[in-house]
Amino acid sequence: MKLSYNSPVILTFSLICVIVYLVNTFSGGATVPFFSLKPFFNFTDVTHYTGFILYTTGHANLEHLVSNLTFVLLLGPILEEKYKASNLLLMILITTVITALLHLFFFNAILIGASGIVFMFIVLISFVNVKEGTIPLTFIIVLALFISKEVYMSFRDDNISQFAHIIGGLCGSVFGFTMKPNRAVSL
Repeated sequence: MKLSYNSPVILTFSLICVIVYLVNTFSGGATVPFFSLKPFFNFTDVTHYTGFILYTTGHANLEHLVSNLTFVLLLGPILEEKYKASNLLLMILITTVITALLHLFFFNAILIGASGIVFMFIVLISFVNVKEGTIPLTFIIVLALFISKEVYMSFRDDNISQFAHIIGGLCGSVFGFTMKPNRAVSL
C-alpha cells in the first residue's frame, strides 16, 4: 500500500495552515501581520494585501488550528470529490473574499482562521446527495441550528467572529443551490 494525495486542494490548504502556524510560533508571532485581516485596509502596506486572502491560513493557537483542520479534513475531501478541485478552490476563494470585504465594512477587529470556510463546508455537505428540483431537509435543519447557535453566540465576548461563520454558511447555501456537483467550472 502507498499513500495517496487524494484531495489536493484540502491537503495543500491544511499543510499551508500548519506551516503558517509553525512559522508564526517559532518566529514569536513575527509573521502574524501577513496572515491576518486588519480592521481597515491600507493600500500602501503589503501585509494588508496578503492578509486579505491569507487570513484563512492563520490561527490564534493550536486549539483553533486543530478545530478548523478537523472539519476541513473531514468534510473537504468529500466536497472536493463531489464538486471537483477547481470548483472547491473557487468556493474557498469566493467565501474568503466575501467574508473579508464584509468584515472590513462592518467590523473593527482583526480576523484570522478558516472558520468561515469550515462553516461553508458544513452547510455545503448537506447538498451532496440532492436530487435536482428538491431542497434537502438536512440543509434546512443544519441551517436553522447553525444560524440560531451563531446568533446566540454573537452576544458573548469571546473573540470569535460569528459573523464570519454566518457568512461562510450563507456562501455554502448559495453554492449548494447554484454549483452542480461533478462539473468543473471554467476559470
